[in-house]
Amino acid sequence: MPVAVQILPETVTLPHKQWTRQECLALGQAGVVNLERYELIEGELIRKMGKNHQHIRALRLLMLWLEEVFGGDYCLQEGSIDLLPEDNPTSEPEPDAVVLSRRFLELSALPRPEELRLVAEVSSSTLYYDSITKARLYSRSGIAEYWVLDLEGRRLLVHRDPRDGNYSSVNAYCENESVAPLAAPGSPVRVGEFLK
Repeated sequence: MPVAVQILPETVTLPHKQWTRQECLALGQAGVVNLERYELIEGELIRKMGKNHQHIRALRLLMLWLEEVFGGDYCLQEGSIDLLPEDNPTSEPEPDAVVLSRRFLELSALPRPEELRLVAEVSSSTLYYDSITKARLYSRSGIAEYWVLDLEGRRLLVHRDPRDGNYSSVNAYCENESVAPLAAPGSPVRVGEFLK
């Protein structure tokens, strides 16, 4: 007579490869991995989620507002950034939006933490990852302000005051509330403007 088998949840972490930026670059150059589809975070190659219409629209609205507020004195970009030297070998995050303290043409390398005034992610299915894993990375690097636009929750999570590898201030603003970036305190925006 057959006996039912109960498979218990895994309680040990299986060994796996921790990747570096150099190794990922070599994989990309060899054509093994399309690096445009992945992001390197703490040694893990994380497959980027596809951007649906809601994500694309929210990001565009956010970028238009950032350009209006910061366009003259700052630079906006999407793409990779550098972190602290100890995190750089195994992480190359690619935030959805970055406000830099100087003009893009003056940059000779990836933006460094001290050049970043605001880092933002538009999040739907990656909320935990964006608000926990990436927040720790950005906090360790001393990035003063990190925004996560939570599309499902229709709110904006504002991370500020990095201390000891975490943000000591994390506030959620619902769509009818307003918030201003630290680098532009006189320019508040209603969160719902990004959720149209």
